[in-house]
Amino acid sequence: MPLFYQHNINQTTKLAVWNLTETEDFFLEKVPVRKEIRHPHKRLQHLAGRYLLRLLDAGFPLHLIEIADSNKPLLSNEEYHFSISHCGDFAAAIISKNEAAGIDVELVQPKIERIKHKFLSGKEQDLLPPGNAQLLTLLWSCKEAVYKWHGRGGVDFISHIVVKNISINNNRGIVTCTFMKEIEKDLSVSFHLFRDLCLAWVTG
Repeated sequence: MPLFYQHNINQTTKLAVWNLTETEDFFLEKVPVRKEIRHPHKRLQHLAGRYLLRLLDAGFPLHLIEIADSNKPLLSNEEYHFSISHCGDFAAAIISKNEAAGIDVELVQPKIERIKHKFLSGKEQDLLPPGNAQLLTLLWSCKEAVYKWHGRGGVDFISHIVVKNISINNNRGIVTCTFMKEIEKDLSVSFHLFRDLCLAWVTG
C-alpha cells in the first residue's frame, strides 16, 4: 500500500499523497472511472486521486462530483471542499469540511528554469538563489495550489498571485502571498519538499 504521505491539518481538513505502483484493477474495485479518459496513465492518476478522497473520508460522495467550467472538480452542495493533483507517479488530494482548499504536487525538473518568467515576476525571482530548480518548482506549486483554491479560472500567475516571502525549515515551511483577483486576500501556502517532489497546499 504505497501511501507516500498523510497529514491531518486539523479536525476537519486533511491531505494525502499516493505513489502509483498499482494497476487499474486495484482502484476500480473501490472507485469509478470517467470513461472519456483514454490515456492509461492519466486514467490511473484519475483513479488514484478519487481513491485518496475515499481514503481521507470513507463517506466521500464520489458519485456527486461535478466538473465546473474551469475544469475544477467540486460538490455543488459543498458538503466537502476538495482538490486533487497528480504528476508522474504521484497523486495528491486534500479535503475540508469548512474551508476552500487547493493542493498541488510537482516533480522537480531542471527545465523549469527556462519558463520561470512565465509565472514569476522579477521581484519574485529575486527571492530565490539562482539555478535552484527545487525552489522554482516550489513557487510554481504554491501558485498552482492557490489557483485551485480559487477554482474559477482566469488567474494570471504573475499579476494575480504575488509571493511576498518564503519561510523554510527542514524541508517544510510557508510561502506567504497575496491573491489579487476579484478580492484581495493574504494567503499562507504550506509546503513539504521531498527529494524530487514538491507538495503545496492552501486553505481559507
